[in-house]
Amino acid sequence: MSLSHQRKKQPELVRRSLIDCAARIVAEAGVGGATIQAVADAAGVTKGGLLHHFPSKQILIEALFADLLEQLDAQLDAQLEGELEGDARSYGRFTRAYVRAMTRLSEEASNGVWTALTLAMQSEKPLRALWSGWLEARLRRHAKTDSDPSLAILRYAADGIWLAVLTEEVSSADARRKLLALIDRLSRKPLAP
Repeated sequence: MSLSHQRKKQPELVRRSLIDCAARIVAEAGVGGATIQAVADAAGVTKGGLLHHFPSKQILIEALFADLLEQLDAQLDAQLEGELEGDARSYGRFTRAYVRAMTRLSEEASNGVWTALTLAMQSEKPLRALWSGWLEARLRRHAKTDSDPSLAILRYAADGIWLAVLTEEVSSADARRKLLALIDRLSRKPLAP
């Protein structure tokens, strides 16, 4: 019996490895560099093995983006939990966490996978749909504390800083400091209409 027949199948580990290898390749070479063959080679699986888990490159990229959103979700939840302990203000709690997370991403400009996928999102409707669905779900969960339009503007500002840093128009540290000061001031209480 050959060694491949004796090996125990571990589909979740293979799937995880494929996503991790895709992330490394996307970070280094962009979405275009993440070919099916390149990811399969990096993960040490056959092209057919990759296609068993991800029937197309698009599905692999969407799985990678969904994985990044899960990681972002976990970071936000940890930050929100920490804020509950240290900050009694509920108004704008999610927006504060979101702004911190997005500006932190802009400081981690070396995180090429987020950069590449953010830029790809501009032309890839499925990636935009994943982002929009994720954000809408978070906003529904935090509707009582974060539905004020002024808070939406702050979230848009954080998105704008992220894009401005990607295009090297602004320094992330200075923009982050100013935006966090603004959100802290504005999120102390709802603005009067």
